[in-house]
Amino acid sequence: MKAISVEEAVAMIPAGASIMVGGFMSVGTPERLLDEVVRQQKTGLTLICNDAAIPGKGVGKLFDAALVSRMIATHIGLNPKAQQQMLAKQVDIDLVPQGTFVERIRAGGCGLGGVLTPTGVGTLVAEGKRQIEVDGKPFLLETALRAQFALVHAFLADYLGNLAYALTSRNFNPIMAMAADTVIVTAENIVPVGVIAPDHVVTPAPLVDFLITNG
Repeated sequence: MKAISVEEAVAMIPAGASIMVGGFMSVGTPERLLDEVVRQQKTGLTLICNDAAIPGKGVGKLFDAALVSRMIATHIGLNPKAQQQMLAKQVDIDLVPQGTFVERIRAGGCGLGGVLTPTGVGTLVAEGKRQIEVDGKPFLLETALRAQFALVHAFLADYLGNLAYALTSRNFNPIMAMAADTVIVTAENIVPVGVIAPDHVVTPAPLVDFLITNG
């Protein structure tokens, strides 16, 4: 793990990159990283995130700046700008049932090719997907999700990069930290090694590539 500035971290993300962003309606989202993504104008992003947040908050800032070309998410219903960009065909939106979304990311982090789920069988969700029968029941094969970068927000980080989360920020951040080539972390508090009890570590240090120490 390397400690760097937010400017250096975002400079590593090229235009057109795929990024996973933790958080649920911007709760548990790394706001400083997103502000810097907007400042550096990283265009053409593929965004993997639970939702589109709202204008001016969380990943909503990326839609405000028209930086997203594709989004894989569970809903965008509270962000009118994301909806407008989808209807104008400026952004390709791939809506995924939330349980399926989480499992696809988990599969990506665990080195699996995908997961089998009954969700979506017999609906539009099934179009173009393989259907596999198990014990006489139909399942859809949903492929794993990975990204080039995961932008993660933790409540506590130590100087090795061990992470602990608070409340709903634990929903998506930990699994995204497993499913990206490069993991960049912001934290509410950076503490000495040993302050986070070993059994309270959710994301262990070997998964973290960069920790933001400024701002």
